[in-house]
Amino acid sequence: MFRSYTFVFSIITVLFISVTLSCQKSDDAETYTPDFTFAEDANDPNQIVFSNTSEGEYLFMQWDFGNGEVSAKERPNSKDHTVFYSEKGNYQVKLTLWGLDNKLSNNKIKTKTISIENDVFVADFTYTIDDAKPNFVTLSNTTQGDYDRISWTYNHKELTGENIDQTEIYFPLAGNYDVELHVYKDGFERFVTKQISIAQDDPDYLNNLTLVWSDEFDGSSVNRDEWTFETGAGGWGNNELQNYTDGSNAEVSDGTLKIIAKKVNDAKVAGSYTSTRIITKNNFLYGRLEARAKLPSGTGVWPAFWMLGANITTVGWPDCGEIDIMEYVGYDPNVVNSALHTSSSYGNTVNHKSFNLETAEEEFHTYGIIWTEKSIDFYVDDANDIFYSYSPSNKTDVNWPFNKNQFFILNLAVGGNWGGAEGIDNSIFPQTYEIDYVRVYQ
Repeated sequence: MFRSYTFVFSIITVLFISVTLSCQKSDDAETYTPDFTFAEDANDPNQIVFSNTSEGEYLFMQWDFGNGEVSAKERPNSKDHTVFYSEKGNYQVKLTLWGLDNKLSNNKIKTKTISIENDVFVADFTYTIDDAKPNFVTLSNTTQGDYDRISWTYNHKELTGENIDQTEIYFPLAGNYDVELHVYKDGFERFVTKQISIAQDDPDYLNNLTLVWSDEFDGSSVNRDEWTFETGAGGWGNNELQNYTDGSNAEVSDGTLKIIAKKVNDAKVAGSYTSTRIITKNNFLYGRLEARAKLPSGTGVWPAFWMLGANITTVGWPDCGEIDIMEYVGYDPNVVNSALHTSSSYGNTVNHKSFNLETAEEEFHTYGIIWTEKSIDFYVDDANDIFYSYSPSNKTDVNWPFNKNQFFILNLAVGGNWGGAEGIDNSIFPQTYEIDYVRVYQ
């Protein structure tokens, strides 16, 4: 009987404690009230200052400012939040409080609507095409409102800086082009796009190009601010036998760069020769790009002036695209070669052509391309005399990766799948690949 009484008493006690706790939680839930105030910033009506004015005891608070900006869940505080609203309109702002039990189901929310009267700015521009110069377009920024700066984007180019509210841009080829005006304010950006139609190709395209980058090799050493030495052996993907060094096979004197291939031993194996391979730190897209050079001679040498896609580290080869402006193999004298490698054809590519040049080893010649959105045209000495043109009618990433930046490569290989196809004559070394300049016109 005593045990039964004790058991009943215990149950009553537990029930009493449970009811007491339940009542206490209910009481807690009623002891806080969410609220806040807001006001425009004195200097900027698109900046709103929010202040927490909630009353009572609560555990956490969180803001949702209605423009996609949400604060972290934080302990109660009365600090102000200044929020930037870039576009006019009504925004629902919420302040959420969590009670002492920290249960989402028991939280309380205060919602208020704020009205923004004006956009920070309205981005816009106009353009005109001069009938006398139908490939030149004048852009005029007509943005209304308060902003910090602008930039223009067109034809894979970006124009930034001061005094560009009105600017003239150039499209050498007929077609439809998207021009974007980007307007910025305190980290906020808005842009507007318009399509501009160019009716004809520019017959004076080459004359309208200007020199934008060059290395004339007028110093006493390779300019390492412009070029990077790629070093090492390992065949370079073509079973080549040279070891590329960090400068010991390159000389700059009398206004030319001299890449010198040297023999180390007679074994004709990897490392039996040393040479140089340099790449530009700058990348380029479109224009007239050329080098003036005198080529080495003898069976086994393989000089080249070529380009690779700057995205090679992410997409790999051949997806990045390769433009062989000039390649030369010593066992086939006085024949210079040009080629393109893409995902559609690479290695023994079908996209290539040769050019007979009787004085390739004795005299300097200019090897270049005219690279546009439509085609890549190859020339020797005369940019108006194209000997090979590559222009797929239906351009895709597979056959036309040439709408992205590329960098230059100058190198002199020894042996390899092509350069060494008829062996190597060790009696010819050292051999020099001499470059007068590399230039880019855009």
